[in-house]
Amino acid sequence: MKSFTAGKNDDGVRLSRFVQSVTSNMPTSLLYKSFRNKRIKINGKKADADARICQGDLIELYINDEFFAEQPQAEKPVKKQPRGKLKIIYEDENFAVIYKPVHMLCHSDRTGDVSLVEIFCDYLAQKGEYDESTEHTFSPAVCNRLDRGTEGLVLAAKNYAALRDINAIIKNDLISKKYLCITAGAPKNGVYNAFLRHDEKNNKVTVRENEAAGFKSITTGVTVLKQKGPFALCEIDLITGRTHQIRAHLSYLGCPVLGDIKYGNRKMNERCGFKTQALCAEKLIFKEIPAENTLAYMSGKEVCLESPEILKQFERL
Repeated sequence: MKSFTAGKNDDGVRLSRFVQSVTSNMPTSLLYKSFRNKRIKINGKKADADARICQGDLIELYINDEFFAEQPQAEKPVKKQPRGKLKIIYEDENFAVIYKPVHMLCHSDRTGDVSLVEIFCDYLAQKGEYDESTEHTFSPAVCNRLDRGTEGLVLAAKNYAALRDINAIIKNDLISKKYLCITAGAPKNGVYNAFLRHDEKNNKVTVRENEAAGFKSITTGVTVLKQKGPFALCEIDLITGRTHQIRAHLSYLGCPVLGDIKYGNRKMNERCGFKTQALCAEKLIFKEIPAENTLAYMSGKEVCLESPEILKQFERL
């Protein structure tokens, strides 16, 4: 038998998820058999898989030792050197809005490149706000994703409650996302509707005017802020958030994002020397958030990236 005491970031977590996080290579069938046979308990009492645990609960697991990872000898923790610098735009005790530069991944992938979430974890560890060795189910997380070639604002949760509630805010469309981009050609101001299909194998999307099997609806708001010759600086209201939506939709409208090698104008990109898309997630606007949400205090507030590099790029054209 092994026992665990639920921490702050385990509060509200489903019991089955907690058990899976502290065990390894345990078949799902055996997990649920253990629940049926009363081999998993909270505070000495039988508990169901869907039970939500609370901070301070004692979770007892009468499960074979082979399903528990070996615990290393306790050592004095050594602070790791951060894997990169982090630019914080806004931060409080629950979450942060951080800046993702061009070429950086939000999450790790098979390339092994350092990701934004790894740097965020290092930042919190250095501040003493996160200790990986004491957490059972939670690690700090980036909640919204930007393409590798896009710079701008990203939401990052510092605790489980904030992660849950930021995801709810995004899911329920309680946050507006504004982007800046430079286009080859000037689109007309307006709100545009179309349909998009993502080819995951090639990681490329197709946009069309009418609905068809496999296509999802998209809505993109476009406002031209400035024009310079054949180029336009535009503010984009991302009303739906599909894969590559802004880049593909603007290309479909005949005004691709400058520097976009996937959907853009290659000759224009070469002429201007742009090797990555001129696209920046510049502003987050919080709508009316329900009182029960951890981030209700953000209602009506906005977080903006001051003097983004894209403005300087436009002036240099």
